[in-house]
Amino acid sequence: MQAPKKKTSKSRRDMRRSHDSLTPKWVSECPSCGESLRSHSICMSCGTYNGKVLIPELSENQKSA
Repeated sequence: MQAPKKKTSKSRRDMRRSHDSLTPKWVSECPSCGESLRSHSICMSCGTYNGKVLIPELSENQKSA
């Protein structure tokens, strides 16, 4: 079975791993309430998506608050 001929240095190892880091999720802002949320998802603070109220209970709570 083959084995490496020389030890891989920390610098070379870390340079190889430089592209393996996790990228943050894309975050956008809700146009109706300004809360931050992931794109293409329902806003859980006001219940809207694409300008339409999909969860009316959440939008009523926002109006009373």
